Amino acid sequence: MPKINGNEIRPGNVLEHNGGLWSAVKVDHVKPGKGGAFAQVEMRNLRNGSKLNERFRSADKVERVRLEQKDQQFLYEDDGMLIFMDSETYEQIQLSAELLGDRRPFLQDGMTIVVEFHENEALNATLPQKVTCRIAETEPVVKGQTAANSFKPAVLDNGVKVMVPPFVGQDEDIIVNTETMEYSERA
Repeated sequence: MPKINGNEIRPGNVLEHNGGLWSAVKVDHVKPGKGGAFAQVEMRNLRNGSKLNERFRSADKVERVRLEQKDQQFLYEDDGMLIFMDSETYEQIQLSAELLGDRRPFLQDGMTIVVEFHENEALNATLPQKVTCRIAETEPVVKGQTAANSFKPAVLDNGVKVMVPPFVGQDEDIIVNTETMEYSERA
C-alpha cells in the first residue's frame, strides 16, 4: 500500500492508522507561528463508526488504502440485514441496514448502489446522489403564492420529511438529493 505524507491527506482518503481503517472526514492545515506545519485530521472508523482527531506533521508517513468499488443491486431486507447481488458475478452479500444510516429509507427495490470493499470486507455503501420519490402528503397548492424562498413541509412515500417549494402538490414525483436529504427538482 502506498504511504503518503501527513500534509497530503485529503477529505475522503481512507487511511490505515493504529491498526484500524479510518476515513478522513475533515482536514485543516495549520501553520503555527512557532514550530512546523501540521494537518489536523478528523477521522471516522469505517468498522465501528467511532471518531478520532489526530495531528500529522508533514514528515509523518501514513498508509493510504484504496478501496475496491463494486456495483451491487438491492434485492430485499431480512431482520435488519440488506441483501445485495453483484451485477457481474451474481454473488449475494449481506450488509447491516445501519451502514446506510438515515439514508436507509431512500433505498428502493432493484436500486444499484456502490459498495466499497477492503479485502472482501464491505465497509461503506453509497446511494445514487439523486432518487425519485412520491409526495405522500403536503399542504395544498395556494394560488398567488410566490416561489421566492418559501418552502412547505412534505412527507414522502418512504416516510422522510423534506421541505418542498409551494408549487409542488400531493402525489407528485420529486427528485431528492440523498447527500443533503433535500428537494432537488420535479421528476
